[in-house]
Amino acid sequence: MTKPSLPDLLHAAVSAVGGTERPGQVAMAEAVAEAIDDNSHRLIQAGTGTGKSLGYLVPALAHGERVVVATATLALQRQLVERDLPRTVEALHPQLRRRPQFAMLKGRSNYLCLHRLHEGAPQDEEEGLFDQFEAATPTSKLGKDLLRLRDWADETETGDRDDLTPGVSDKAWSQISVSSRECLGATKCAYGAECFAEAARERAKLADVVVTNHALLAIDAIEGAPVLPQHEVLIVDEAHELVSRVTGVATGELTPGQVNRAVKRAAKLVDEKTADSLQTAAESFERVMELALPGRLEQIPEDLGYALMALRDAARNVISAIGATRDKSVHDEDAVRKQALAAVEGVHGVAERITNLSEYDVVWYERHDRFGATLRVAPLSVSGLLREKLFEDRSVVLTSATLKLGGDFNGVAASLGLSPEGVEADDAPAWKGLDVGSPFDYPKQGILYVAKHLATPGREGTRGDMMDELAELIEAAGGRTLGLFSSMRGAKAAAEELRGRLDNPILLQGEETLGELIKAFAADPKTCLFGTLSLWQGVDVPGPSCQLVVMDRIPFPRPDDPLMSARQKSVEEHGGNGFMAVAATHAALLMAQGAGRLVRATGDRGVVAVLDPRLATARYGSFLRATLPDFWYTTDRNQARRSLAAIDASAKADGN
Repeated sequence: MTKPSLPDLLHAAVSAVGGTERPGQVAMAEAVAEAIDDNSHRLIQAGTGTGKSLGYLVPALAHGERVVVATATLALQRQLVERDLPRTVEALHPQLRRRPQFAMLKGRSNYLCLHRLHEGAPQDEEEGLFDQFEAATPTSKLGKDLLRLRDWADETETGDRDDLTPGVSDKAWSQISVSSRECLGATKCAYGAECFAEAARERAKLADVVVTNHALLAIDAIEGAPVLPQHEVLIVDEAHELVSRVTGVATGELTPGQVNRAVKRAAKLVDEKTADSLQTAAESFERVMELALPGRLEQIPEDLGYALMALRDAARNVISAIGATRDKSVHDEDAVRKQALAAVEGVHGVAERITNLSEYDVVWYERHDRFGATLRVAPLSVSGLLREKLFEDRSVVLTSATLKLGGDFNGVAASLGLSPEGVEADDAPAWKGLDVGSPFDYPKQGILYVAKHLATPGREGTRGDMMDELAELIEAAGGRTLGLFSSMRGAKAAAEELRGRLDNPILLQGEETLGELIKAFAADPKTCLFGTLSLWQGVDVPGPSCQLVVMDRIPFPRPDDPLMSARQKSVEEHGGNGFMAVAATHAALLMAQGAGRLVRATGDRGVVAVLDPRLATARYGSFLRATLPDFWYTTDRNQARRSLAAIDASAKADGN
């Protein structure tokens, strides 16, 4: 039987989803197929509207061996599993003569734990175990959530938290879920045969395509115990997020509250002397943390060092003691023991890591008004880890709408542990980059306006001239504005100020769930939506409701961000330009994502307004502009207003 051609398969898939084949999508599919065939690596930039999901799914399904697809966001995971994959499999079935299987796999804590549900969660209170369903009053929010979870457990086929609509609070979910460390294991658990997490793993083992997330991919790489099934091909979508997600997984933290919970969980399982030793170490640590000031710790202060060593040693003794004793008087002893071990091992691991401070780790204090101080440790870089763990023994395709920074792929490649494109290196895998473009005509559909006349934003204080500019732009646009701010404080200040000045409704992130805010924003063209980080990347509102995207300033990391400043310093110590490699790269990625909110369909038109003159005047401005879509560029404020007014008038004439 002749093998079906890739163009035929792609045509069938695109027709099945009611789409239109695009040259960029075809080029992408060919590049992915080539990478799979010759076991090589690709970085592929595919602009909004390319149809990149089908661009990698079709060659992946045609390949016939197992493929893992890792995405950053829940929304894309669901889109792949609920919409793109079912349609694509059906469309390709007649030509492939087989029906490829697919499955979703997440971390264990995303699935309802039947043991927790039926046996109750070990609690920190003095009375030990109690039934969380009886303890929470049925009329309280927590009580209602728990009762709903109990009913849902009888209906759900997956036990996946994201299949529960509407959702429940993190507190409620924590009552009926476990981490991988807390899990008894299928063979020891009375509910092992019915376990939702184990069932998801079994489905993944049988699937041709396994859809997972960056965090689970990172856990699979870092912890050495395989979570994902064996696979020949890895496709990383939203790859611009990968480094930050891997960094998050590789970051450890210690708080007095966390340590005290570990003490309480372990106390009933070890002798008094061992428990007292951990309690004393916890109290010493708490005293040190009460005096902690925010910022990086380049050396571990003596008092903290002693507290951490005492905590490490006491935790190690508790771990040994828990493993050596049994106490039949403790109800559901295995679960109590497993949860206590997980808590104490977590404390021990972080205390030991910080005590043995590596030159490759960054340690810092954070302080929160409500929760007090946290001690954190994170890797200075994850590039070595990714180079070693990601690219071995499989073909890797990384794709996103934003992988070229300042005009090439080398910045993102370096963060992944790769050499510059075309440069041979013994320890770094070879790769090729491909930009398949976008179906949108950016110079005709959008304008990039930089408010060059405004004062350079300072670190603190309100920007009166910026507020005036923002108000005038919104008025010219007739609303229709997505305001992207570099801080929540900036977003709140602008919302408060402009609610008093303008007739347009202004929605503010945090005042309602993100989904509800985006729905309300899309429904009324006069409305504006202001917010911070998740809006820079998470909004997809095609059409006339979003015709002005405003960025209040270039989103450089805060100068006092311990991890970013440590990374910048490290680059400089090795002879590089730390500002460009870290701060400018961070800003470029966010700005490219933010600007990508404007044009989401072929009929969209509008303006991206950056209210920071440095984009026009600073030396690094050209690097940042080269990362943005190729909009028509101007610094003429009158031109920007005229264009917005014309776009608004056209939308109103169309009844929007």
